[in-house]
Amino acid sequence: MSAILAVIRRELTLARRIGAGVELGIVFFLILISVVPFAIGADQKLIGRIAPALLWLAALLATLLGLDRLLQADEEDGIVDHLQLAETPLMLVLAAKALAHWLVTGLPLSLVAPLLGLMLAIEPQAMLPLSISLLIGTPALTLIGLIGASLTVSLKRGGLLLSVLVLPLSIPTLIFGATVVKEAAAGRAYSTPLMLLAGVSLIMLVVAPLAAAGALRFARN
Repeated sequence: MSAILAVIRRELTLARRIGAGVELGIVFFLILISVVPFAIGADQKLIGRIAPALLWLAALLATLLGLDRLLQADEEDGIVDHLQLAETPLMLVLAAKALAHWLVTGLPLSLVAPLLGLMLAIEPQAMLPLSISLLIGTPALTLIGLIGASLTVSLKRGGLLLSVLVLPLSIPTLIFGATVVKEAAAGRAYSTPLMLLAGVSLIMLVVAPLAAAGALRFARN
């Protein structure tokens, strides 16, 4: 446990030092949400209809910001090789890295999303479901990104390929997350899409660290 906590502290410190901390994700999220009304006009009804999808898309893009640095710097410094030889299982170390990334990106976005939802004319009764859905669903985005980062870690400038790998796998999460907000805004029950969203996150919590560890070991063979 002490090794896992050390990994989390290290990742949070590095994110703050290189300017990829909490503020960057929130600012990016805010900028993306702010330019949408200028792009589609001032039709509040239209903005309200597409707002759930826009918020989840913004969360996905904000999550992608730091994924290329999740393992790339460790690969360049030779730390990945040491991690594979350490006593702590590699999958747990990778899970700790994913947790640190989520604490910097997903968690802050989940907390501020209701405030930004006001800019997109989201119904008041959908604010809490929006925050809950992001809290439950953004871990899945980070864990999917962990798999992509592991597959592209040995490639120089693999950021574009990382996005190509991550975006299609994120579609179910985006669909279920946006559906939660749409159903809540319409006053209908949203428990089913919320449970499906939680299911995706739980599946990725089990699969992603194993798949990422396997990808790193395969790259060394």
